[in-house]
Amino acid sequence: MHQLGKLVISFLLALPIGWDREMEEHTAGLRTFPLVSLGSCGLMLVARALMPSSADVTSRVLQGLVTGIGFVGGGAILKSDKSVHGTATAASIWNMAVVGTATAFGLYGIALVLVLLNFISLRVLRPVKKQIDREH
Repeated sequence: MHQLGKLVISFLLALPIGWDREMEEHTAGLRTFPLVSLGSCGLMLVARALMPSSADVTSRVLQGLVTGIGFVGGGAILKSDKSVHGTATAASIWNMAVVGTATAFGLYGIALVLVLLNFISLRVLRPVKKQIDREH
């Protein structure tokens, strides 16, 4: 698929997660998640265009991406008194970077499964998490 199409797909795949976080009034939401996926996809597309057959370059770019997204996700985690909030949002940000990366490599099935399972974790497992929290 053409590079522009991959960028659009990476953006669109992240929208449901961004929408979910936005509806839950988290600081990272409808803009952040698509941008993380888009940026990750774009970075990998650029790396592949510059050095298309270099596994070493691809590996170094992936390592930098993982580190950089860790900092972005870390900013979503908030500690107050005896509780920590934002870990699911931070993990979802990191996951969206993987979605963008998978899309850049044409691994659409992996990207789609990551989005679906991320959405299930946030939306379907939310009541389970609330019940566990009430019991403790």
